[in-house]
Amino acid sequence: MKTLENKVAVITGASRGLGRAMALALAEQGASIALVARDAAALTEVSAAIQAIGGTAETYVADVTDEASVAALEAAVIARFGKVQILVNNAGMNLRKKIHEFTLEEWMRVTNTNLTSVFLMCRAFVPHMKGQGYGRIINMTSIMAHVSLPERTAYSSTKAALLGLTKSLAMELAPDNITVVGISPGPFLTEMNLAISNDAEKNAMFLSKIPVGRWGKVEEIGSLAAYICSDAAGFITGTDILIDGGWCAS
Repeated sequence: MKTLENKVAVITGASRGLGRAMALALAEQGASIALVARDAAALTEVSAAIQAIGGTAETYVADVTDEASVAALEAAVIARFGKVQILVNNAGMNLRKKIHEFTLEEWMRVTNTNLTSVFLMCRAFVPHMKGQGYGRIINMTSIMAHVSLPERTAYSSTKAALLGLTKSLAMELAPDNITVVGISPGPFLTEMNLAISNDAEKNAMFLSKIPVGRWGKVEEIGSLAAYICSDAAGFITGTDILIDGGWCAS
C-alpha cells in the first residue's frame, strides 16, 4: 500500500540532486508532485522520470526568493491541484569564501535562497495545508548548522537560522497536526559537492570525517523524506534529523 495516496507535495529545488531524489521517493509512495526550480529543462526530465514510474507531476519555473514569483506559484499550484499537504523546502546554495571577501549582495543571495525562500513558501502554502488533519513541512538544513568549516559563514548562518524557524513553526502548527522537521544531510554526492569530490585532497579530508567511510547516496535522503511524510512519523516534529554517516558523532 502506498503511504501518500491522494497527497500533493510541493518541492523546491526539485530539478536535481536531493530535490530530485525526494520527488521520486514521494511519487513512488503515491503523492502528486509539484516540481519547482528555475531550470525548465531539468524539471521536465524529473517530471518524465516520475511519470515513467506511474506518478503524477507538474513543473513550475519559479524564483522562490522573489515574493511575486512565489505568489504566482501558489496560485498555479492551487489551481492545478486544489490542495497541498506536503511542502519540502529544498532550494539552497553555498558560497565558500572568507568573510572579508563577501560582498553584501553575495551574503544576501545566500540568505535569500536558504532562509527567506522558506519563509515565503511557508507563508504562501501553510494556509492551504490547514484544516486537513495532516500536513508535513520538511526544511533541508545541514550538518553545517551543527558543526562548521572555514569559509562557510554564510551557509552555516542561514542553516542554523533555518533550524530556529523549524522549531518555532512546529510549535505554531502542531494544533493543526502539521509537523515541521529538518533534515540535516552530511556530504552527499550532488552537483553542489562535485568540486570537493573531484579534488583528491578535499575528498580524502571529507571521507576522513565520515565514520561509515563513504559519501551519502541521494536515494537515502529520498527514503527519509518518504518516512517523515508517512503517518508512522506523525509524532516527529520540531526537530532535526542528522543523516551524515556519523560525522557529527565523531
